[in-house]
Amino acid sequence: MFSKAIVRKPGKSMVKGLTTAHLGPPDYDLALEQHAAYVHLLQSCGLDVLVLEADERFPDSTFVEDTALLTPNGAIITNPGAPSRRGEIDAMIPVVRRFYDQVDQIVDPGSVDAGDILQVDSHYYIGLSSRTNESGAKQMIDILNRYGLSGSTVKLTDVLHLKTAVAYLQYNHLVVCGEIVKRPDWNHLEKIEIPVQESYAANCIWVNDRVIIASGHPITRQKISAAGYSVIEAEMSEFQKLDGGLSCLSLRF
Repeated sequence: MFSKAIVRKPGKSMVKGLTTAHLGPPDYDLALEQHAAYVHLLQSCGLDVLVLEADERFPDSTFVEDTALLTPNGAIITNPGAPSRRGEIDAMIPVVRRFYDQVDQIVDPGSVDAGDILQVDSHYYIGLSSRTNESGAKQMIDILNRYGLSGSTVKLTDVLHLKTAVAYLQYNHLVVCGEIVKRPDWNHLEKIEIPVQESYAANCIWVNDRVIIASGHPITRQKISAAGYSVIEAEMSEFQKLDGGLSCLSLRF
């Protein structure tokens, strides 16, 4: 169960954020509304949410997930794969230290975006992507091992981040889409396969026995509901334009 979350408001500079979506620039005012609604949803699930002010220096800084991995036994500050995002970690370190005594950090030549890390109980799957490299993954696994946790790597070919196409919902259920569907790594789990036309909804989040999904994906909602979960929808259009999903917008711990 989660009790806390860290989020950062989007800045006006988000219109210059990294993207491969080809959906046009985000509407800043609408993004603020959607972000505030997202925070409210987390609070409605019982989380105490720390809302950080926007950092205009970094257009993608609202996607706080990529800057840190918060485990039960310690925190690991990442080293984002996109050079324009490297400075985001400097602001996140003192925030994380408010909650964790044990804080480690990924260093060059390693790169890691925590959007590439999927936690399933005490094991952490690390996607090797354009943002997370072998060196970063090895460093991450070494630190996890010191924390009494385990990790392994998953080679990606099509998606930006591992969690673009997979989400763990607890209680042995895994939402999967695209290249992840046939991967053997998770054959021990019950897979909820999302159709390609609703692939954006694969990035959903389990929060204290509720599942938050991006709105407008009825097949995904039905499948997750049928697996026994209470589903809540969130408007995410402006963050989708920046390749961002629901997990990207918060650090939940």
